[in-house]
Amino acid sequence: MSIRTLDDLLAEGVSGRRVLVRADLNVPLDKQSGDITDDGRIRAVLPTLSALTGAGAKVVVCSHLGRPKGAPDPQFSLRPVAGRLGELLGAPVHFATDTVGESARSTVDALADGEVALLENLRFNKGETSKDDAERGAFADQLAAFGDAYVDDAFGAVHRRHASVHDVPARLPHVAGRLVLREVEVLSKLAGEPERPYVVVLGGSKVSDKLAVIEALLPTVDRLLIGGGMCFTFLKAQGHEVGSSLLEEEMVETCRNLLERSEGKIMLPVDVVAADAFAPDAAHDTVPADGIPSKRVGLDIGPETVAGFAAALKGARTIFWNGPMGVFEMPAFAHGTRGIAETIAKTDAFTVVGGGDSAAAVRALGLDESSFGHISTGGGASLEYLEGKTLPGIAALEN
Repeated sequence: MSIRTLDDLLAEGVSGRRVLVRADLNVPLDKQSGDITDDGRIRAVLPTLSALTGAGAKVVVCSHLGRPKGAPDPQFSLRPVAGRLGELLGAPVHFATDTVGESARSTVDALADGEVALLENLRFNKGETSKDDAERGAFADQLAAFGDAYVDDAFGAVHRRHASVHDVPARLPHVAGRLVLREVEVLSKLAGEPERPYVVVLGGSKVSDKLAVIEALLPTVDRLLIGGGMCFTFLKAQGHEVGSSLLEEEMVETCRNLLERSEGKIMLPVDVVAADAFAPDAAHDTVPADGIPSKRVGLDIGPETVAGFAAALKGARTIFWNGPMGVFEMPAFAHGTRGIAETIAKTDAFTVVGGGDSAAAVRALGLDESSFGHISTGGGASLEYLEGKTLPGIAALEN
């Protein structure tokens, strides 16, 4: 790919220039307090922002948060993010209370060299996500007016054809930020010629969400380990009772076909932790994967499965992991995810954690992030990259 980088922009000189940075600050917030519960995505953009401020740029950051419906919604405000970003940068971040309105214009105009402003949630404006090219373009025009150059450092959004990701780069000199460049370099390794054995661990709730990446990976991986809620549809495809576990009935035949075509590459749980209810304090015990009681729900992989998956991982030279092995948010059902994560962290392989819930699990379980080769910030984007899809945000940077 021929993408200009942040280093190219810095070499040209940015002192006194306004640089519009598309970041991915879509962090989880506590519903009661509004506090940020995981600042991983904020930390991920710090290298790019620090390089720009250190070079004297006037930095204008924009991002989305959550899924507001094209209008201001206080529960999705980026104000808490501005505070945390300022703490991490060690300097105040000026916050605009709108996206492209009077507050945004005055905030940007008041920036001094080396200062940072954060615009309010991009999705408070319908133009950001509009499927109408003219409406999206009009919003992109307003955003582009805040910058002399554009940096995309929001890998978690590059698979979206949104104004700030796809349309703004066409209006400004544009480069890839540190994070986007690193993500593309790492995922290119996986999509190209990964060192073998190449083992992929997939979890999460739905087969339908992962079907395209399973289809893309099956010809190239040496082993594909499947856990999480999606494993029950595969177990059903083998003819097993899955009780009241998560099941996509319409995907059973698809899973059966995948198992037949996998040439033994797919490895499924041999035991699961089954509970009386989907609740943190539910009574539970470990049962064989082919013997789940009819009124119980599987919420985690069992210890024998953890041991089996660990054995498959220990000889690997390349590992990609996307999706938790169970309901890791509930301590009683976090053992499978912890066991697999700790195994991956201890291997000598080149390891990639595929963003989303997997990255959240690493932090929630208190694991050392430096033990992994790379923790992606884009769950959906990383999967679509491995599927071989064209990502609108990356294509825009190539043009």
